[in-house]
Amino acid sequence: MTDTPPRSPASPTRATNAARLEIRTARPSDVPGIVRLSCKVYADQGPYTAGQIMGQINAFAAGTFVALYDGEVAGYAATLRVLEARVMAPHSWDEITGAGYASQFNARGDWLYGIEVMVDPAFRRLRLGKRLYQARERLCTDLGLRGIAFGGRLPGFRRHRKTHPDPHGYVAAVRAGDLRDPVMSFQMKAGFEPVHALPNYAPDDAASGGHAVLMVWRNPYVSDADAAQPVTRTDPDTVRVAAVQLQARTLKSTGEFYANVDYFVNIASEYGADFVVFPEHFTLQLLSCEDSELPPDEAIQRTSEHTAEFVEKLQAMAIGRAINIVGGSHATVTDDGDIQNVGYVFLRDGTVHTQEKLHPTPDERSSWHIKGGDSVDVIDTDCGPVGVLICYDSEFPEAARRLADQGARIVFVPYNTDTRHGHLRVRYCCQARAVENQCYVVTAGMVGNLDNVSNIDIQYAQSAILTPCDFPFARDGIAAEASENVEMIIVADLNLSMVQWARAQGSVRNLRDRRFDLYRTRWSDGG
Repeated sequence: MTDTPPRSPASPTRATNAARLEIRTARPSDVPGIVRLSCKVYADQGPYTAGQIMGQINAFAAGTFVALYDGEVAGYAATLRVLEARVMAPHSWDEITGAGYASQFNARGDWLYGIEVMVDPAFRRLRLGKRLYQARERLCTDLGLRGIAFGGRLPGFRRHRKTHPDPHGYVAAVRAGDLRDPVMSFQMKAGFEPVHALPNYAPDDAASGGHAVLMVWRNPYVSDADAAQPVTRTDPDTVRVAAVQLQARTLKSTGEFYANVDYFVNIASEYGADFVVFPEHFTLQLLSCEDSELPPDEAIQRTSEHTAEFVEKLQAMAIGRAINIVGGSHATVTDDGDIQNVGYVFLRDGTVHTQEKLHPTPDERSSWHIKGGDSVDVIDTDCGPVGVLICYDSEFPEAARRLADQGARIVFVPYNTDTRHGHLRVRYCCQARAVENQCYVVTAGMVGNLDNVSNIDIQYAQSAILTPCDFPFARDGIAAEASENVEMIIVADLNLSMVQWARAQGSVRNLRDRRFDLYRTRWSDGG
């Protein structure tokens, strides 16, 4: 399946593309699609019936999830609530799920029990299974249940049956690390704990000998969970952000550029980040592939010719890596022929947002003829509203204040500066924006030298994740900081509820204590 064409690169507006990928609770209208999915996944074992799927939805609609890609059902997960005594006792899949109808649902159950997770093989690159498991985890946390349990397959059992004929012994050997089972070992790495074998759990599963292992994830907020248990972001007020301090490279092909970007996107995703941000003008590296150095005005026009591919590639990365990408900035020619410095934000559901740089620097205006945008607004994401200010924009307090007033608690600042003086102008202003707006500010700059590209030959950066200066935050207002002029990635967890606390009860309350009777900023749209 190919990606749909991105929005015309000649129209860098605040409009967005429709979401490509959606995770939501299942509805009766989804049943035909779920049945078709099960026909693909279980072609050799027999698919679910429409009645079974309807039973699961009717029994516990909040515990059934579908993954939709361009409106097509690409993944499905179903759960039910069960009492702990039932979960921990020996059982089979038919017994605990009511033969797949979820008829054993108990509204007083203190555990979520996994009936099914299935993903269309054609969409496995989108990490739908991970997204569905995370949806379960959030539900478990929201309901205050003890944890999640399910019967995990043991497909390696048949291969090791001669040496480990008993499922209990096989599970113990895998748990101890003496054997490796492709499913059980993977689930252990993902943070699930094996409790005991479930003999004769699924008789039709020949590879597992009909057996399974009871796997559990214990809710750390209500259970005495193992301290080593990995926990994905269960608190909706905690957002993990990553900033890439990128090394400028002279490239032999555009493929090198996208491979390098995807490398850092994947790292941020593997570290569980919700957002990854790249530097301003990082796409100018694409010009290093040219046969000769282009004059500044021709160079910026040539950069814009890469827009369609740039949007397509990073949109696919955001969906495939399940992470929101703040794609630095990219010079783009608008419909009326103007050149603007545009920040593209690629959400993990496939939506694409844009934010123009409001204030081109004198050098951008004189060398590249870049013109400023005419609006700045928050971008709605699955982690709440965020803002984007591109480099020089961070040096104008009014822009950040508008974003804070619209609800932004995180502001991303991609930047590109040639000297330490320029870097410090951005850095000091970003710290001021964090203090005066009581919000987080995440900066990402580019470092190194770039051959064959006019007007962007040297860079200086020390990227940082900045906080307000008050008791709940980092001592120096710095949650994370990169080394100077070294390619690296920095990561920090940002607690959004702390921002709300600071704005309401902090030592100072900059937003609340403004003197509207003396001054205010009025925008052209009346805001």
